[in-house]
Amino acid sequence: MATSPTARVSPGFVLLLSALTAIGPFTFDTYLAAFPRIAQDLDAPAAAVQLTIAASLAGLAIGQLLIGSLSDAFGRRRPLLVALGVYVLASVAIMLVGDVRAFTALRFVQGFTAAAGMVLSMAVVRDRYSGIAVSKVLARLMLVVGVAPVLAPTIGAQLLAVGSWRTIFAFLAVVGATLLVLAAVALPETLPAERRRTGGTRAALRTYGDLLTDLPFLGLALLSAFYLGSMFTYVAASTFVLQDGFGLDAQQFGLVFAAGAVSITAGTQVNGALVGRFRPEQILSAAVAVGVVLSLALLAVAVAGAGFWPVTVLLVLTLGTAGFVMPSAPAIALDANPHRAGSAAALLGALQFGLGAVIAPLTSLDGEPTAVSMAAVMAGVIAVAGLLLLALRRTWRTTEGAGRIEAAQVDGAEVADAARVADQHEPVAAGTLAHGPADGR
Repeated sequence: MATSPTARVSPGFVLLLSALTAIGPFTFDTYLAAFPRIAQDLDAPAAAVQLTIAASLAGLAIGQLLIGSLSDAFGRRRPLLVALGVYVLASVAIMLVGDVRAFTALRFVQGFTAAAGMVLSMAVVRDRYSGIAVSKVLARLMLVVGVAPVLAPTIGAQLLAVGSWRTIFAFLAVVGATLLVLAAVALPETLPAERRRTGGTRAALRTYGDLLTDLPFLGLALLSAFYLGSMFTYVAASTFVLQDGFGLDAQQFGLVFAAGAVSITAGTQVNGALVGRFRPEQILSAAVAVGVVLSLALLAVAVAGAGFWPVTVLLVLTLGTAGFVMPSAPAIALDANPHRAGSAAALLGALQFGLGAVIAPLTSLDGEPTAVSMAAVMAGVIAVAGLLLLALRRTWRTTEGAGRIEAAQVDGAEVADAARVADQHEPVAAGTLAHGPADGR
């Protein structure tokens, strides 16, 4: 299927890809509220249950690397369907576990297979669209990536109200089975055989090696990962900051959480509206610059002990900038790598979740997270993203300059070719112009 910058973006198609994208965050976040019950039921310490988060994140990161690479060689459809089938089996198996070690192992499998939905959705977008259309569709997918980690714990809490922690994994099994059926029926293969990578494992490793040494791509991937790390920090620390630090009850905390989700959602949708009027590089530059200012202001008011409202307002506004960054960075990276979109999307996702898993616990290094520690980590990772942006802008200027020179050379060559054609095919007219006055005509 050829890419098209002007192809119609089907709402149903985007909805299916969005659902496939959401399976990763839902797998990670839905069971967070069930930790105490899981520890009690499996007779395990809280630390052992918390390790299941790391297991699922590791599965997500590694799964994106392997499944994304496989999809460049075998197409998008088969790896996706196989992964969704295994995901359903792993979810059912978790419902039956009796010890925390088996639970942890199955969580790794669940994360590994959930990665297929996330990475292959982005690859399918790049297979089917190009140019501005990629940015528009990714903006809608990133809406789900941004909101799902915020909404998933709330859904898990509601499921706990009507059942045990195993009910959550029954829900995830149903979600996986539904997506498997929908993908089998409604998602065609988007990577034709002639565009697939050949050469096996060695070629896959070479592709990842090429991407890791492609400094513009690596810079974009790290920028996106560090910025997403600010959102992971918020998700991991906000319950302690808002409930224990500012004394909010569960309902008030839910309202603030919802405000964060609305802010991220608004950012992704405004980003989608701006695409076409501004280049993704311009949107990304402005969003990161605003994010740096807002996150530093958040840190300043937190250190000053300014109270709930200043911290919350700046926190929600800072989250809104992530809604611009998350679709823009992958759009730029994938548009520059159409021939290895699966591997590029995989590496982007692996870095995001892998780095997020490292960044989020930093707020607890000195004990329970506080407004200051949360703001410091968020400001720090966004500042790193800002420095990466400065380095990337130099490569963009160089590329744009080279493009202008090449365009000028092409235009000059076309003018010269046109002149030669005129000389060869219009000798009479040329002679008339040159000698007409001497002939007295």
